[in-house]
Amino acid sequence: MTAKASRKPSAAPGPKRTGKAGGKAKSSAQKPQGEAKAPPGTDKRESSTGQTTGQTTGQTGDQTGAFDGQQFARNMVAVALKSQELLVDYAARMAARRKPGAQAAPLDPLNISGAMASFARALGANQQMVAQTQTRWLNDFLSLWDATARRMLGGQAPSLVEPAPGDRRFRAQEWSQNEVFGFIKQSYLLTAGALQDMVAGLNGVDEKERARIAFYTRQFADALAPTNFPLTNPDVLKATFASNGQNLVDGLNNLLADIERGHGELSIRQSADGFEIGKNVATAPGKVIFRNETMELIQYAPTTDEVHERPLLIFPPWINKFYIIDLRPENSFVRWLVAQGYTVFLVSWVNPDARAANKGFEEYMREGIFAALEQVEKATGVKDPNCVGYCIGGTLLAATLAYMARTDDTRIHSATFWAAQTDFSEAGELSVFVDEAQLEALKARMDSEGGVLPGSKMAGAFNMLRANDLIWSFVINNYMLGKQPMPFDLLYWNSDTTRMPEKLHLSYLRECYQKNALASGQMVLAGQTLDLSKITVPVYFQSAKEDHIAPAVSVFKGARLFGGPLRFIIAGSGHIAGVINPPAAGKYQYWTNDAPGEHATLEAWREGATEHPGSWWPDWDRWLSNLSGGKVKARTPGDGGIKVLGDAPGTYVKVKAQ
Repeated sequence: MTAKASRKPSAAPGPKRTGKAGGKAKSSAQKPQGEAKAPPGTDKRESSTGQTTGQTTGQTGDQTGAFDGQQFARNMVAVALKSQELLVDYAARMAARRKPGAQAAPLDPLNISGAMASFARALGANQQMVAQTQTRWLNDFLSLWDATARRMLGGQAPSLVEPAPGDRRFRAQEWSQNEVFGFIKQSYLLTAGALQDMVAGLNGVDEKERARIAFYTRQFADALAPTNFPLTNPDVLKATFASNGQNLVDGLNNLLADIERGHGELSIRQSADGFEIGKNVATAPGKVIFRNETMELIQYAPTTDEVHERPLLIFPPWINKFYIIDLRPENSFVRWLVAQGYTVFLVSWVNPDARAANKGFEEYMREGIFAALEQVEKATGVKDPNCVGYCIGGTLLAATLAYMARTDDTRIHSATFWAAQTDFSEAGELSVFVDEAQLEALKARMDSEGGVLPGSKMAGAFNMLRANDLIWSFVINNYMLGKQPMPFDLLYWNSDTTRMPEKLHLSYLRECYQKNALASGQMVLAGQTLDLSKITVPVYFQSAKEDHIAPAVSVFKGARLFGGPLRFIIAGSGHIAGVINPPAAGKYQYWTNDAPGEHATLEAWREGATEHPGSWWPDWDRWLSNLSGGKVKARTPGDGGIKVLGDAPGTYVKVKAQ
């Protein structure tokens, strides 16, 4: 049983100003969202998926000897030569990409110039607020000068501003103990905070445009952090002198290797090689029982003598690969479900190439969901399994359910949605990438690639959501410190990208993010206008408190659009750790609200919510088991005359995007 607690869901505390300035200051750091195991000898860092990432703590080269001026000079010559090689190689690759008569690539595919132009216009219309912010910044800066001078003269002075909780960039002791580095750190944080204050204080700006401005100003501030430059990063300076500059040589070698790996584009390694799909990740026993051009269907082997009569069919997202729910045996959602006595089927989407360019939601519905339902019935004799949709897989499942409601198709008994959105009016930070200028640039890029979006482009967008953790930490570690990243399963999965078919991806961004057509009843699928209120099967919606991809408020608003019995919960942590939280780990918490009646807003729901410690999985199991029928003899993959095509995890999941 779960224990009740009186705490409600709440946000993590923000960064603080201290000393003379008082009050609170903002920082561009991100909040921690969870934790996963890292290898021994690593620092723990946060990933965009809501789990902790690993970085090596060892040094490169000979770090213990005395400084050797001649060796340092030789290494600096090597750095200069490799830098020249890097520039020449980049120019050659760019020239080779220019095809005669081909349309030039957009100079600003993310439309950053549009956001900055809006920012400039808004600043001109808010001159009083700008002047007040500048005055506060100047007063803080003068206080910082005074405090630094006192410290340099041997006196004591408190810090005016400190990094936000979870900001790991300034962990080196020099940032707090050395007067010069302390000044650099605080001046950066004060300036970054003032920039964010200006964005927050703008009047007369559309909130979506404000979000775009805030996002790109944060990217700008993150990029200019003193930790990202060798001369203002104490760790890099120490490594440079300790190794006579060998770290910079090694870093440039790493940079050249990453550009080569990305075929001319920078592809930052987040994890060292050391993983093989089916060997040490995605290892749950099972068989592939069906394959078409769009997906492979996996049936997992039972581990109990009896199973629930009604099977469970899972539709993961096609952005990244399914094995995040079968990463390691100890946190495998698949293995846990099998152990609870469910017959688990799972769709493994193809990593598409140009042949799938014209496939959209209808094709993924027919060749994905409908084809899987047919095979599950053949394998088990059950016509209406319980289904799960994760992230964008949940959006497709919701659209399919609305289509099935229109066509009197009753082949799904219940639906569970993991971190899935159906109302995109408050869809989170990914909304900054969907203005029309960006979508036109995206279409041009996909056209040039034969009708697919390269996996690196989608990964780049997600990495920008947590730039300090997933971009700049690796720039420092790999290119400035000259280290190799440690092997880390979560980041291996995070960088194992997938391509996107042009029709599917553009229709998803336009219909959902731009128009919010699914929620408003205007989306048309296979000739049917979709209405979520016509879906009357029982539904379970899981959201996560710190999810920046599918925010809890967005999931809640979408859940209220369905017409049948609803259970909604909020899990602790983020988009991945909020979902993948095995009970044995004893981590995080979740909130439920069993009070009768409607809750018009998420805030109203939170008011009456009860916090429970640990994983939400047992709560879902209790709900799901009541909809899964009695027990029958365990089913083995291949029963029912189904031909086994191979072992899990199949072949599609092993296809690389690059």
